Amino acid sequence: MITVHHLENSRSHRVLWLLEELSVPYQIKRYQREDTLLAPESLKKIHPLGKSPVMTDGNRVIAESGAILEYLLQKYDREHLFAITDEDEQIQARYWLHYAEGSLMPLLVMKLVFGQLGKKPVPWILRPAGMALSKGIQKAWLNKQLKLHGGVIEQHLSQHRYFAGSRFSLADVQMSFPLLALQMRGSLQEMPATARWLEAMQQRAAWQRAIEQGGAITFN
Repeated sequence: MITVHHLENSRSHRVLWLLEELSVPYQIKRYQREDTLLAPESLKKIHPLGKSPVMTDGNRVIAESGAILEYLLQKYDREHLFAITDEDEQIQARYWLHYAEGSLMPLLVMKLVFGQLGKKPVPWILRPAGMALSKGIQKAWLNKQLKLHGGVIEQHLSQHRYFAGSRFSLADVQMSFPLLALQMRGSLQEMPATARWLEAMQQRAAWQRAIEQGGAITFN
């Protein structure tokens, strides 16, 4: 039996979503974030990094979103629901699958971290300096990078129904989390094609079942 070690408001939603798309039975073990927003120490009993997502399948322990998704597809997509025969679309699917965590998510994590510099647990006496540093870096560099990346994504989705092109793929599953984060921060207002794509993903029955199983995703 597959067990998804599911941290609230985390990338592990993508694992639940793919399992639902593939109709693979699984169970969930739930974890709550600490006040620091980090995962609890108990996750280190499953994987030494103590991060989510992590999944066990029998004696196998698999971590990292992309690795988990590729493992599930290789082992459990027996009806070839995610098969892509067009070589160009295969290349696009692979690119966006790795782009999500390799290029986009680091920027969003930096946005989150810098946004906390003026808040607890930063000592109160350092918060004004932290806030000033945060605003300076975001204005000078980070926000410009996010706008650049948003433009590339928007252009692609204005020309293609899915990230691979004409077919739903792992790339859509992988890209869902960072784009949901952008939507919840109001960053998709100037990205109508991306907003339409995300709405279509959220209408998929498997997405909705994953939310029912894992809980709603919020970004505070």
